[in-house]
Amino acid sequence: MSQYDYNAIRNMPSASATPETVGAFVKTAHPVDVAAWLTILPEVEIAKHLRRLGAERRAEVFGNIPLETQIDVARTLSIADLAAIVTRMDADDRVDLFNQLTQTEQSDLMAQLAEEDRADIRSLSAYGDGSVGAIMTSDYAVLSREMTAQQAIAALRLQAPDTETIYRSYVLDDHRRLIGAMRLHELVLAADATPVHEIMETDPISVSLEASREDVANVIARYDLLALPVIDAEGVMLGIVTHDDAADAMQAEMTEDFQKISTVLPFSQSMREASIRVLYSKRIVWLALLVFGNLFSGAGIAYFEETILAYVSLVFFLPLLIDSSGNAGAQSATLMVRALATGDVVIKDWGRLIARELFIAAALGATMALVVFPVGILRGGSDVALVVGLTMFLVVIIGSLVGMSLPFLLSRMKMDPATASGPLVTTISDAVGVLIYFSMATAILAL
Repeated sequence: MSQYDYNAIRNMPSASATPETVGAFVKTAHPVDVAAWLTILPEVEIAKHLRRLGAERRAEVFGNIPLETQIDVARTLSIADLAAIVTRMDADDRVDLFNQLTQTEQSDLMAQLAEEDRADIRSLSAYGDGSVGAIMTSDYAVLSREMTAQQAIAALRLQAPDTETIYRSYVLDDHRRLIGAMRLHELVLAADATPVHEIMETDPISVSLEASREDVANVIARYDLLALPVIDAEGVMLGIVTHDDAADAMQAEMTEDFQKISTVLPFSQSMREASIRVLYSKRIVWLALLVFGNLFSGAGIAYFEETILAYVSLVFFLPLLIDSSGNAGAQSATLMVRALATGDVVIKDWGRLIARELFIAAALGATMALVVFPVGILRGGSDVALVVGLTMFLVVIIGSLVGMSLPFLLSRMKMDPATASGPLVTTISDAVGVLIYFSMATAILAL
């Protein structure tokens, strides 16, 4: 057994490698590494290398290529070659590819597939992108409750080539309703004549089609499952979501959340493959909207122009104060967005959490006020120091409460709470901070 080479990407064939070296790599390296190497090549070259592989390995390598590249490569292949690959791909992966093809391409491909494969694709492609149905597969192992352990093992041996996993199999009744689940090692350890219904798990964990992808990933992680069955309202088994597909879905959700946290409209392409037009269009919308939000800060400064002219030293502390408010808000928002995403907190927890956040924010604000108070004395005297200290205390509290509350508010409005993080919270906190700062200065300095 060879140790995994963490430098596999670095050890892939270079552009100057001989055809023999390239051929050996493509035929013998791990399919994931082959797919990663092929991705850097033009689509025509990828197709050429795929044709040199056996049918099973070709499908395995193709399935590990990013979806955007799969689509481009598929259009360089003949329909017959593409059908041969699609037939051997995992059910969920081939549906992802199928949904990205044009109607003409879909029709041409379906004409080349067996009726069983066509029916499976039609069924899975009916589910919307981002739904549980979009990441589940119909390739799962089925057992009967009346089978013996020996018969069940024999049945799994026959089903294994066409299923995602046999380590977890499912017991269905005559109407395909889920009534139990089995782990392979339980069958192996059971006596040959033991009926499946005596050793199966009678109340298996499952989810409905209404569950979100994040919910599915959280359930799989919580209960340490290899796969999670998906059922309809009557309990009929529709498919399973495997742990690796759930992990991929969670990674996609996290990528989308990071994009939203940075106020970037979500996009499906990788950063390397995204075009200049896509990156521009996804970033400009929020940047333009936030410009109008920042106008409130500018209007506040203009309104207190006389105060600023009388105490120019106040300007020195303005960036410090509004940045502190924005930073505190961004901290609270990020913590809350993640807690909502993982199910650690729910909307009904808002009251208890906001009270706790008020106490924490007050402690943080008081500490930061003590830090800036001596600086205020040095730069503007005791009166200015008092203004700066009190403002720091208040803006940290308000920024934290805004950052805590916005994710809850957006969740209540059925919007993604990730949108509340980063620049949005900072913009709101900045505007409020400016008003508090100069209002406080006007009142204390008796202007």
